[in-house]
Amino acid sequence: MRALVAGLLFSAAPLLANPDPQPTLKSVLLEQFKTTHDDQDWFVPASKAIAGMTAEQARWKDGNANHSIAQLVSHLIFWNQTQLAQLQGRKPPAYSGKNDETFDLNADKGTWESMVKQLDDILSEWEKAIAAADERTLASWASTIAHVSTHNAYHTGQILYIRKQQGSWNPEKGVK
Repeated sequence: MRALVAGLLFSAAPLLANPDPQPTLKSVLLEQFKTTHDDQDWFVPASKAIAGMTAEQARWKDGNANHSIAQLVSHLIFWNQTQLAQLQGRKPPAYSGKNDETFDLNADKGTWESMVKQLDDILSEWEKAIAAADERTLASWASTIAHVSTHNAYHTGQILYIRKQQGSWNPEKGVK
């Protein structure tokens, strides 16, 4: 019996000696945001979902009045810019109150390349803001950050679905 107890204690010693640090609000929010931006974990992040796409692919629609990928990216850029500006006390982009207008964009090659960069830039700005925020600020931003991350993941899923429909998604790059 003593040998069994000693064996159990010996095998558990590394766990007791080196426990993982407890997650903080900042670490959880930052991890959540990064996985919707460019850190592939449980699902494909936005940057990888749109990587390598042509403007023609981004404009493609299935014929059922659904949004194109370019429209979804336009929408993501708008709402990420708007929410971050509001949280930082800056003036957000103009908004008529009609969400449908945030999807309205037909991308040509130059516009699409700019949109891809814009999305990456605003998501990077979010990550920097989260990393730099103190605990009090994060506590007041937490709900908005969580909703923005969920919103980004939702629309990234739509992007992947569209890419699969049009045959432009390489399943080796993520979700198969």
